[in-house]
Amino acid sequence: MRYQFKKKLIPYQIKTKTVISGTSLVEVKKKVSEIFKEIKQKTKREPYVRSAYFNRQKVFFDYFWIHLKQKRRRERFVRLQLFAVAIEVIMYSRNAPISNDNPSNQNEILHRFAGITRDKRVFYVQIKEDKKRGHKYFMSAFWVQK
Repeated sequence: MRYQFKKKLIPYQIKTKTVISGTSLVEVKKKVSEIFKEIKQKTKREPYVRSAYFNRQKVFFDYFWIHLKQKRRRERFVRLQLFAVAIEVIMYSRNAPISNDNPSNQNEILHRFAGITRDKRVFYVQIKEDKKRGHKYFMSAFWVQK
């Protein structure tokens, strides 16, 4: 099911290397695990990054790994390649996202941030916010379909 996001986004210009390079899922997964290990080492409990847009609130990774396991091998590969740039968007972007209520659960808000790589490819980073607790979870990162 596709969600309807109609507002125009201002993409965040990525400053790091474009995407994680690799020719196989195993190679990319290894590099992502190194990046995630650095994030995990900064806390004793759940790993998180702080978001510039949400006034330095924590964004957790729980749903990303669950969502990733539901995808086919090719989709996993693409989404893992975007992991590093997605983290950069979450941490440094102050551009307003498109925010809509989750149609399948009214207690959640879906925020979609846009990012643009050095080679001018646009991608989205999706964050889910729990309305009751105010917690935010990194859901996914994917290329914009033209």
